[in-house]
Amino acid sequence: MTTNIFTGRTWPRLLQQRHLPLLATLALLLVMYGVGVSQYRAFSNVQVIFNVFIDNGFLLVVAVGMTFVILTGGIDLSVGSVVAMTAMVSASLLQDGKPAPLVLLIALLIGPALGFVMGCVIHYFEIQPFIVTLAGMFFARGMCTWISETSIPITDPFWTAAAQERIGDPRGNFVSVSVLIAFAVVAIAAYTLAYTPLGRNVYAIGGNPQSALLMGLPVARTRIAVYTISGLCSAVGGILLSFYTLSGAPLIAVGMELDVIAAVVIGGTVLTGGSGYVFGTVLGVLVLGVIQTLITFDGTLSSWWTKIVIGGLLFVFILLQRLIGIRKK
Repeated sequence: MTTNIFTGRTWPRLLQQRHLPLLATLALLLVMYGVGVSQYRAFSNVQVIFNVFIDNGFLLVVAVGMTFVILTGGIDLSVGSVVAMTAMVSASLLQDGKPAPLVLLIALLIGPALGFVMGCVIHYFEIQPFIVTLAGMFFARGMCTWISETSIPITDPFWTAAAQERIGDPRGNFVSVSVLIAFAVVAIAAYTLAYTPLGRNVYAIGGNPQSALLMGLPVARTRIAVYTISGLCSAVGGILLSFYTLSGAPLIAVGMELDVIAAVVIGGTVLTGGSGYVFGTVLGVLVLGVIQTLITFDGTLSSWWTKIVIGGLLFVFILLQRLIGIRKK
């Protein structure tokens, strides 16, 4: 019987119901990549995969934060607006001549502060996360327009250097700084969920919050923590997006929260909480990125086909979760 070198568990024990959505996502990704390679010769180029990460690095970081929230059975609709607000604040402060380190610090504090407030309201006032984070979404988007009604270009030397930096190999393949930051966030999040008390508490609360409370777990602290983490990831995502676009715009990242939720669910995380993995979220973001790349290579399809395909996949994966019984009772 084969043993997994990372966990010490045997493969039959690994292939449990909760792993089926993850395996389905991996199979879907491999099939899509195979279709791309068979249809387009250039699709097999390693740089194509690197470009998927480059174009979606900020989305991956935000999706990691959303994974924490959904694992507890919550939702955060404010992430797209927080990304935009972070980019707008960064662009505005840089335009005013503020030093880049100070701007980074301020930008990184915005998201967690809003997430902390929303987490406190959700837990202590017992208001549905949908309503609280919807209010946060409107607040953050309104702040974007208050800062400026037009796009603000970024010309700061640090920002432009970070945006243009390429880390590559002798063959000419490269990734951006944003991709490395995204990988670091993924690694930290995966470790946190797998090996820390916070991670165990997140899964316990998502599985059954009443039982977690009776067991003496810090439910309040954990719920507030996951929304704070989501806010922090959104802030990091906003900075990475400002690297990607070298600007801040009040209407940037509109609808990103839906793409993030779709990536997390397609990656196998159950909307009712208690089951899911950061690695699955990475696969979910890759699925979205490969869909966009296939449509781009085709050249005859509208970009709206991306939304149509993602909507269909989301519907299928929700049904899959239901059929295999991975849901909160």
